[in-house]
Parts: sequence; C-alpha cells; structure tokens
Amino acid sequence: MNRVALLGATGSIGTSALDVIARHPQRYQVQALAAHRDVDGLLKLCARFKPSLVGIADPYCADALAAGLKAHGLHSVQMLVGPTGLDQMAGASEVDTVVAAIVGAAGLSSTLAAACAGKRILLANKESVVIAGALLFDALAAHGGCIIPLDSEHNAVFQCLPQGFARDPDAHGIRRIVLTASGGPFRGFSREQLAQVTPEQAVKHPRWQMGRKISVDSASLMNKGLEVIEAHWLFGLPAERIDVLVHPESLIHSLVEYTDGSLLAQLGPADMRTPIAQALAWPERIDSGVQRLDLLAAGELHFEPVDRVNFRCLELAYAALRAGGAAPAILNAANEVAVDAFLTGALSFLGIADVIESTLDAVVQSETSTLHALLDLDREARRVAVREMNRLGTGHE
Repeated sequence: MNRVALLGATGSIGTSALDVIARHPQRYQVQALAAHRDVDGLLKLCARFKPSLVGIADPYCADALAAGLKAHGLHSVQMLVGPTGLDQMAGASEVDTVVAAIVGAAGLSSTLAAACAGKRILLANKESVVIAGALLFDALAAHGGCIIPLDSEHNAVFQCLPQGFARDPDAHGIRRIVLTASGGPFRGFSREQLAQVTPEQAVKHPRWQMGRKISVDSASLMNKGLEVIEAHWLFGLPAERIDVLVHPESLIHSLVEYTDGSLLAQLGPADMRTPIAQALAWPERIDSGVQRLDLLAAGELHFEPVDRVNFRCLELAYAALRAGGAAPAILNAANEVAVDAFLTGALSFLGIADVIESTLDAVVQSETSTLHALLDLDREARRVAVREMNRLGTGHE
C-alpha cells in the first residue's frame, strides 16, 4: 500500500490525482490532504478519503477547518496549520509519496521538506525547481529521494528516456529534448491584438483545464519558459539543447532526440490523469481512466515555430537560465507579481514581460545556497517587481 500526501489537493492536479487514486484502492491510500484556504473543498475530500493528516496553509482558516472536521465526525484526523504544518506533512513518516501541486513559490518549502525526508515526489510545482534547483537536487541526493515530473511535457520526456537515466544525457546518447506548446489562446495574435486581451480571455485555455495563474502563464508562454528551466534541472541539459515547438493539437506532449537520429515522442489525450497515473505507478502501469487516443479521429498533427517576438516571456526565461545564479528565482517572483496584477486589471498582458525584464535588470543577485537566502531573494524580487510595475505604468497600449 502506497501512502500518498497531496499538497494542493483541491486544485486541478489534486482533483485528477484523487480520481486516479480512487480507481486503485488496493494500491494507494490517501494519507494526507492539504489546501491553501479552500476549507469546504478540503472537508469534502476528508469525508470521502478519511486521511490521517489534513493541512491548511492559511492560518486564518484553521478554526473553520477544525470546526468542520468536528462536524463531520473526523475526530482522529490530525490538523496541521500554516507553511510549517505543510512542511511537517511533506516529511511525515507515515507518508511514502508526496504529490507536490501547490501553485507558485508557495510550494517551495514543502517540496524541499519532502526531498529532505527522502520521499518519492510527484512534482507539479515547477516553480520549486526554477527557484531552487540546486538546493532541491542536492537534498534528493543526500537523502535518497526522487522526483517524477507530473507536468505533461516533462513526464513525456521522462517516459521517452532510457531506463537508468540519471541526469547524464551524453552517457545515454541524448542530443536534445523538444517541449511542445499548444500556443495558448492567443496563438497567432499580433502585438496590437495582444495589447487588448483581457484576463477572462487569457484563462480560457483551448486544450487544458487549469487554474488561473498557470492559464495566464500558458497564454504568455512563460509557462513554457519555466518548463525549459525545469527541464534543465530534471534532465541535465543546457539551454541550447532544450527546444520549444508549437503543436496546437496537444497530442504529442514532448520528444527526445538521440544522437543516432531517433526521435521518440509520447502521445496521449490532453488529460493530466495520464502523467499522474504513470508517475504514481512507475515503473509499472495502471489504468488512468483516460479515453484511448484515436489517431484516425485526431487527424493531422501540426507544428509551428514559437513567436518569440510577441511572446517575450519565453526568451526572458531562456536568458535567466543562461545567466544562472539567482536569475531564475527573480524571473519567477516577478512573473507571479505581474500575473497577479494582470488578473486584477492593474497591468496589461504585454506589461507582464515588461515588468519581468525590468525586475531582472534591477534586482542585485545574491547568494542562494540556503532556503532562507532564497526566500529573502524572493521577497526582494517581489518588492522590486511592484516598484517597477508602478514605474512603468499599466503598460496598456
């Protein structure tokens, strides 16, 4: 019995993971559930799955959660509160596998806690790797943990790699990897059109059902930029050997090119239950509940180059990866500030890239060898991003 903790249980990844887990009660036990502040959603999951641990990240929601657990008769459930509580959950001895699905930098500490506890981490929180790749992989090596990526693109790469791959592409004849991108809702838009797009348009992804923040990242191609940085850490490849290709149908999730000319691809429906099932059961395979991919019905597959002029966030991510050091952490912090401002109407869509670029130029890099130092840098980058956003104005054209 594999005992699973889901951090971000009420989000889209958590919902999909619980759907897969529920199909295999003989293999998986939901041991721990955590959410940010969705008390009602968390209580419903607790009533169904009966975890031994439940966590709420926002301390102001603790009383409501405690009252709800009592009302549901869940007296034996141990409640953990705040970021420290989620760290405790991620490293708990009664947990084998941690699904890290907290959105943004907020998921860093608990992901690192899982790594330090030697857990098997199913990673959907790419920001943890972007911010603290070196720190995270050092912890995994020191404590015997492992990461299996849940992002559809990285999981596709993972499935196309040879058995025993250990972040040494040259030893396995790997020339490059190709991450595919749907292109988002604004594929083909001109700069003039992008200047007018609204948050409501940006969160309507043409292929995937995702949260608001990641949907905006997908629309700006920053999500793909963060995935490039994540791929560097996961697979040990430099920036020049990680390519991005627009594939509107989102059926090929990524590819691995080998030195002998072979190009291996992983295909599947646009359903996160496929990579989740693969990661949960690896190295075995289990039913995910996903409908089979009908290639005849799918018809033609199309590929396009990325518009790197109008969608500048991708290039900014590549630049941050090449710069190294604290640059990826600064990029991520500035992006989170800018996306939040866009979603509230305080910043234009094109202004997102402007704020990120200006913040990267303005923040003085510092050492990032500890979690404390990284969190200090993250706070400083956010402060500067707000300042730069105010200096630049809304960016509406």
